[in-house]
Amino acid sequence: MFLQKLRGEGGELPPAPSPRAVVLAAVGGTLAIAILALSAQTLGLALILGSFGASCVLLFAFPDVPFSQPRNVIGGHFLSSAIGLCFLNSFGPHWWALSLAAGTSIAVMMLTRTVHPPADSNPVIVFLAQPTWSFLWFPTLAGAAILVLTALFYQNASRKQCYPKYW
Repeated sequence: MFLQKLRGEGGELPPAPSPRAVVLAAVGGTLAIAILALSAQTLGLALILGSFGASCVLLFAFPDVPFSQPRNVIGGHFLSSAIGLCFLNSFGPHWWALSLAAGTSIAVMMLTRTVHPPADSNPVIVFLAQPTWSFLWFPTLAGAAILVLTALFYQNASRKQCYPKYW
């Protein structure tokens, strides 16, 4: 029974995106990371997290799904980084503390309706980098806000649909 489940249901692949959708998503992601990187370089601030690349996939390729809405992107990143910092500072850089931080991050995002899958890598980033509490503001909150602002302008200028679906 279990091994049969591993074979999957045999469902069909989702439809291929249109060439226009591919180009718009690629340009949007490029623009968002360029704005973050240039702002970081110009202002001398930390504004980039590895998880932001995955956030761009959601914001620019799938802007209408719940995971891509502003509350999810900003709230998910902020809460996950805060949880990572809390666990790191409370328990130290142990494997079990990291695993609890990641699991807690999932639970808190679900309970607050701010699930943003890329954000669950933030506790891992926190445990690897071992930053100070300022990590919550720069790069987490500032970077996530810049991504959302970029998506707001780009998605509403390049598509007929409205972004966001909700705040």
